[in-house]
Amino acid sequence: MNFRWKYNPTYLRIKYGFKQVLIPLITFQFIRTIILPTSFDVVILGILALAYVAIALEWC
Repeated sequence: MNFRWKYNPTYLRIKYGFKQVLIPLITFQFIRTIILPTSFDVVILGILALAYVAIALEWC
């Protein structure tokens, strides 16, 4: 079988759109964590940062 793409183009569009949305979310969450640090804020910031790293390094 000869596949033209490794990933579905719709998946790639969603993935890179999510990557563009993550930067403002990470920035907002970082500022919120600096002002009022709760454990929930730190966990959310960690999850967002891990999601960005996973997309940037092509882990998913």
